[in-house]
Amino acid sequence: MTVIDKAPPASYEGDVRVVRRRLGPGRRFRGAFWVGPAVVLVIWSAGSATGLIKPAILTSPWDVVVAFGVQWTDHDLLGDILSSLARAASGLAIGVITGAVLAVLSGLSRAGESLIDGPIQIKRSIPTLALIPLFIAWFGIGQEMKIVTIALISLVPIYVHTHNGLRGIDGRYAELAETLDLRRGEFVRHVVLPGALPGFLLGMRFAVTSSLLGLVVVEQYNATAGIGHMITLAEQYGQTDVIVVGLVIYGIFGYCADTAVRLTARRVLAWRQTLEG
Repeated sequence: MTVIDKAPPASYEGDVRVVRRRLGPGRRFRGAFWVGPAVVLVIWSAGSATGLIKPAILTSPWDVVVAFGVQWTDHDLLGDILSSLARAASGLAIGVITGAVLAVLSGLSRAGESLIDGPIQIKRSIPTLALIPLFIAWFGIGQEMKIVTIALISLVPIYVHTHNGLRGIDGRYAELAETLDLRRGEFVRHVVLPGALPGFLLGMRFAVTSSLLGLVVVEQYNATAGIGHMITLAEQYGQTDVIVVGLVIYGIFGYCADTAVRLTARRVLAWRQTLEG
């Protein structure tokens, strides 16, 4: 029996795209990142307006806006925001750089892995916040302790996900690089770093939120400025609306930072054919 090969119809590629859209998450629409927070805000407002959410339990959104205005005009809220951002950014930068370097050294070398991976895994089992009393003994209760704590919290997710990305690179790429007689530096630049980038960016998302978690805690220790300092004072005076202002600011920090990382990943990793695309 003769088998006659037939070319696929002209609409085949279009059909594949339609199936992909039908089975995938669907088309992306503008402003999708803000839909969830907007729904939460609507529910919060409706609950406060109808009395389902008592002011003693959670301050209404409009009272939070008023408290924000008072803190902005009568107190140094801008200075507190900038102080918190400086602490978080400094600790995050140190943690990201250190974690990425350690991940590359461990991921590309068996000797490096034997020296680095074990201590990092031990550190993962010890909550960083439990080390704060020790950090206070070493660095005091000043800015150094706060930055070191945030850096150590940020380091672990960067290391873990970048290391996993490095070790997850297809071994056939290494064989191809050897066939092409690439030098070690070229192999790292053209194969290893692009291959580890998805893991690194995933680690960035965890590191950003972890740095804010550390910021919330360390600013309770002898801080003279910052959102945490404002919340501590508000707690002492029973100002629940000011406390909610601080929590909302922390939430905005985290959500905006995570959104920035996600948008960066979408652009940088546009070459990948995933459901995100």
